[in-house]
Amino acid sequence: MSTQAVLFDLDGTFADTAPDLAAALNQVLQEQGKPALPFEHIRPVVSHGGIALIKLGFDIPQESPEFEVLRQRLLAIYKNNISQLTRLFEGMDELVTELENSDIAWGIVTNKPSWLTDPLMAQLGYSQRAGTIVSGDTTSERKPHPEPLFHACREINCPPEQCLYVGDAQRDIIAGKRAGMKTLGALFGYIEADDDPRTWGADALIEHPREIKSFL
Repeated sequence: MSTQAVLFDLDGTFADTAPDLAAALNQVLQEQGKPALPFEHIRPVVSHGGIALIKLGFDIPQESPEFEVLRQRLLAIYKNNISQLTRLFEGMDELVTELENSDIAWGIVTNKPSWLTDPLMAQLGYSQRAGTIVSGDTTSERKPHPEPLFHACREINCPPEQCLYVGDAQRDIIAGKRAGMKTLGALFGYIEADDDPRTWGADALIEHPREIKSFL
């Protein structure tokens, strides 16, 4: 069955958001009198959000009141600098243009909250081009639950079985499979050293966005 739509995870799949998130974490660390962390230590953790970043930077339990204060500070800094260093991954803009020219719908399904997703997509210039943008708070469930993907399909009027979902985390592949979609694992994304994408069950793994075209 032909592919009528392509949905992308946001962080680590559609856009390289790690530089701005790493800068925000390092600013929080420096404000607390701690040394900045190397970018290569932060990048693999970015896909897991603010909680994971604070855990990486600070040796305090998540139940601690200080933990939430630090997380909120991180997110505030990030929101104010959300597109300073963020760029689409190489080849992604060309791919999106080809999809549009071929009348193939595309959109974003992310666990990032809408108050961060929406300004980022707007500042990158893709809000009006995406057929759907589903954030972590758009539906009552988040990935790996399939409901966000079903919601996206309803918005673009595309049956899940005619949709391709691309993501860089196991929860993306699980969600896509549960929704009955074809799935691609993005190896160019934010994958931790102990992750093994070969075990995720994706239909295929890709090293570059241009490879997506061969699955349409």
